[in-house]
Amino acid sequence: MDINIRITGEAGQGVQTTGDLLSRVFSKAGLYVLSTQSYQSRVRGGENSYDVRVSDHEIFSSRSDVDLLVGLTAETTAEQLGFLNKSGIGIMDGDSIDGVAGIDMKAIAKESGGTAMMVNTVAAGAVMAVTGLGTGMLSELLREEFRKKGGDVAEQNIRCAEAGGRAVARHAGKIGPLTPGDAPKYLYSGSRAIGLSAAVSGVKVVSSYPMTPSTGVFTYLAGAAKKYGIAVEQAEDEIAAINLVCGAAYAGVPAMTTTSGGGFALMAEGISLAGMMELPVVVFLSQRPGPATGLPTRTGQEDLLFAVHAGHGVFPKAVFAPGDIKQAYDLTREAFRTAHRFQSPVILMADQFLTDMQKNMAELPFESDPIDRCIVEAPSQDYVRYAITDTGISPRAIPGGDVFVVADSDEHTEDGHLTEDLEVRVRQQDKRMRKGNEMLKEEYSPGIYPEPADEVLLCWGSTYGPCREAVDKLRDGGRSICMIHFARVWPLDGDRIKKLLQGRRVISVEGNSNAQFATLLKQAGALADFETILKYDGLPFTADEIAGRC
Repeated sequence: MDINIRITGEAGQGVQTTGDLLSRVFSKAGLYVLSTQSYQSRVRGGENSYDVRVSDHEIFSSRSDVDLLVGLTAETTAEQLGFLNKSGIGIMDGDSIDGVAGIDMKAIAKESGGTAMMVNTVAAGAVMAVTGLGTGMLSELLREEFRKKGGDVAEQNIRCAEAGGRAVARHAGKIGPLTPGDAPKYLYSGSRAIGLSAAVSGVKVVSSYPMTPSTGVFTYLAGAAKKYGIAVEQAEDEIAAINLVCGAAYAGVPAMTTTSGGGFALMAEGISLAGMMELPVVVFLSQRPGPATGLPTRTGQEDLLFAVHAGHGVFPKAVFAPGDIKQAYDLTREAFRTAHRFQSPVILMADQFLTDMQKNMAELPFESDPIDRCIVEAPSQDYVRYAITDTGISPRAIPGGDVFVVADSDEHTEDGHLTEDLEVRVRQQDKRMRKGNEMLKEEYSPGIYPEPADEVLLCWGSTYGPCREAVDKLRDGGRSICMIHFARVWPLDGDRIKKLLQGRRVISVEGNSNAQFATLLKQAGALADFETILKYDGLPFTADEIAGRC
């Protein structure tokens, strides 16, 4: 059983609220859920949609086709009709069009004692009826949701949901029907998983200028600030944000910033500062299509080469790109651990698809468990901040103790004072770069699903889910194909990756127009010949699309 429900309407009509509510209900019912959003950069109007894919088995990707279409306006419904399956059902607010059943959701809401604003609750009730689950669990959730508001708000919404179910009684149970299962009941978005992991890992300073689609992580951390003891600052701009984070890291606390495209461009100088001062800063970069403002609310994988090379001069950094929500949680912690171990900037990359995606899974750890900051607690009197070492990692003390900790943005001697001694310059640069070699010794093997095969779908970041499902489809058809997914995208061990890919047909699946990850592998000597499946229209890949293009 696998159904895709799409809610469509204008910004301001509660499309997201309806989708979130349905995702929570289906998760509560023990069904596997994966939800995604598509929205325009508008406060009101335009066309927004919210997909809730529900199944009796774990799912990893969105779908483009629709089994149940629920439209809150005639215009947005008409835009989505081409995606409705022949056996699918369409319901919309207003008169019927092209086989889509029309019900007056606004009138139903008012007649049920609610307001016209409650059309989204009427729509949710209709979905529950059509899928055969009924409105019982939805009513429980509405009661829980509106308990704090007091008055009759919860009961008004419940009556609206029940009336919505009655309005589509002739379609009851025709999609699915769904029956409660035993899937995990904890629902997480990518943003929530990243924010939670940062909080648990001990982040103490977060400074950002809000920018879609990274804002979800920033707002989650603001909401969690009191519980985890985090100072959250909305900076006046991205330059101030990264510099504040550099200052906090110098002072000894785990610190991070969140941003996207243009904001990250403004942070490049600050990232270079962190490279010179050897500061453990973490930057969360949630991508969207560019250049410039581009498509600010859509998805893409267009910033990889920029992230890898961000900052003037040459210095080591690590770049992580989780493939799913669980990896987002795990790699956020790894980003902080890596930054502090190697005293280098770490960039954690996602995109709108992953940050907004919701999926149910086992509960993620939420108790505080700070990473090791790798700080020398009692340095000797001969301590120098930038001591030359075989690994390039110098002992790190923090200011305020018994020794003087000097740092500046110029080239410096081992004790941190600026210098123009060119021999010292070479020794310090070589020292810094040795940290990159140490990073390569860490065991970060790419994920192979299900096992090595003749053909490879090569992917990184959020294309994990669509590629995984595409592999299943193609293998069911007899193809010898696998997925090799990279969540650590920099630095790269070219020789090790070359052995993994050699002799296989490699198809790089990327959300950009110039195969950026395959280009990195080619530059590293790991990949010579490859084919591509590229997408850069602002929408995420689907498994069917990838399988059809192989």
